[in-house]
Amino acid sequence: MPAPAVPCVALLLSLALPAGAGVARLDDSSSPRAQVGTDFSRAQPVDGIRFDLPFGRIDYRLATAPYIGRRARIFYVIPAAIPGLRSPAGMQLQWRSHGAFASASGRPGDHVPVWIGTVATAWMTESFELTLRLDPRELRLPPGASLRFESIFEIETLP
Repeated sequence: MPAPAVPCVALLLSLALPAGAGVARLDDSSSPRAQVGTDFSRAQPVDGIRFDLPFGRIDYRLATAPYIGRRARIFYVIPAAIPGLRSPAGMQLQWRSHGAFASASGRPGDHVPVWIGTVATAWMTESFELTLRLDPRELRLPPGASLRFESIFEIETLP
């Protein structure tokens, strides 16, 4: 990219974000179980190649006190790099919400919007029924190892 175009791109990106908007990680340290790990004995075949691993219900408790009264959007963020996974195409995480958040799916590296509104309480609690869909051709795990990762939540304040 020619040097004069760089400031123009930066200016366009700054105009794309609303004034005062910021993205921050939500504290979920009071959640009962943050990290999920695979149990391949529970694998359920999907087609001739892929399989599903149900994790069951995962409860989240998000500290939203700093955002009370503010309009915001919350994202479920799947880590981009997962040890033992060669490519994001080899994994899809699906969730069904048991609360106010949206049910959806995503791949490693995705920031999936799950809620938008005005934050009303100091804590938001949510439960997801998680299922991991894997393509074993994309796994490179040592024998007996499991695929482990921790998704996080981010909040973006809106004007």
